Amino acid sequence: MICGIKIKLFGNRGNKNMFENIYNNKTVLITGDTGFKGSWLAIWLLKLGANVVGYGLKPKTDKDNYVICDLKNKITHIDGDIRNYNNLLDVFNTYEPEIVFHLAAQALVMNSYKDPINTYSTNIMGTVNMFEAVRKTSSVKVVVNVTSDKCYENNEWIYGYRETDPMGGIDPYSASKGASEIITSSYIRSFFNREELASVASVRAGNVIGGGDWSENRIVSDCVCALNNNEPIIIRNPDAIRPWQHVLEPISGYLTLGSLLYIYRKKYSSPWNFAPSYKNTVSVKQLVEEIIKYHKDGKYIIKNDINKKHEATLLCLDVSKAINILKWKPVLDFNQTVKFTMDEYLIEGFTKEEVYNQRLEHIERYIQLRKELEE
Repeated sequence: MICGIKIKLFGNRGNKNMFENIYNNKTVLITGDTGFKGSWLAIWLLKLGANVVGYGLKPKTDKDNYVICDLKNKITHIDGDIRNYNNLLDVFNTYEPEIVFHLAAQALVMNSYKDPINTYSTNIMGTVNMFEAVRKTSSVKVVVNVTSDKCYENNEWIYGYRETDPMGGIDPYSASKGASEIITSSYIRSFFNREELASVASVRAGNVIGGGDWSENRIVSDCVCALNNNEPIIIRNPDAIRPWQHVLEPISGYLTLGSLLYIYRKKYSSPWNFAPSYKNTVSVKQLVEEIIKYHKDGKYIIKNDINKKHEATLLCLDVSKAINILKWKPVLDFNQTVKFTMDEYLIEGFTKEEVYNQRLEHIERYIQLRKELEE
């Protein structure tokens, strides 16, 4: 029950009626659409009938989800760097989006040590540029800024961080995401504080896995590469504990939040965590063992690097706020998460259309599982 109105965001009401039919025929801008989460978000929005416009860098590899799903021929994409304000503003002016999902970022912790200037300029000034473009575009009704679970000042607590906990970060990536959250809060209070202006929120997710993510130092893609080459998987941080979740989990949260911001405006203009069940919070070693079990072959070796840079060993999120207020909850258990993910990686011989259809089928399966969970 929300504002005295009974609202069910998922259900067997036809695809385009999901999320109260908010996205159907709406122009939705995704910054970072060529990235892993951005490309999955684009697929789901297309399924919902949205007119998807993407702004971002060119894909890094020909294996990226954006490429293997042939999204360049399914959405309107503009090549551009989020740090180029004039180019970004031109996209806003040209396409006049109603809803914006901001995902463009330098998203790798280890890369942030190698290139902190790029990390800070992309993740901090990129956020500022996006909000400035929104301020100058009257068509925008909703903005969802996608940051990271690593935005929190991590004290390696055994319990999950809540949205009210302090921002922080040792590594440049984490610090930049904490800064992006502070910037978001500032813009909400300084520039989007009237009802007629855009409704803004930020979202923080745990360790997201799924098909088509070939970024450096990603444990699943490293596993797949090793298994495909009949080589042992190298694990450098086996005891690090992470809240593993399939990419559809947080995206379902982003879409839920976006629809509620559109309907109820400022009521939901705040930060939100989206994370899996605590049962999905397991070590890197356990994840690798499950991947090998699914693959039915392979082995791993542990190599400790005494010179490795700091990376959090334990990080969990509390999703009570999303569960109680948004009526969102995680769906997939750990085994289902790994199965979805490995099915999406093991696509040798698939055409691009077959890969795209597999992604759609997984979205349908996810929706069905959520419906069963709610009944």
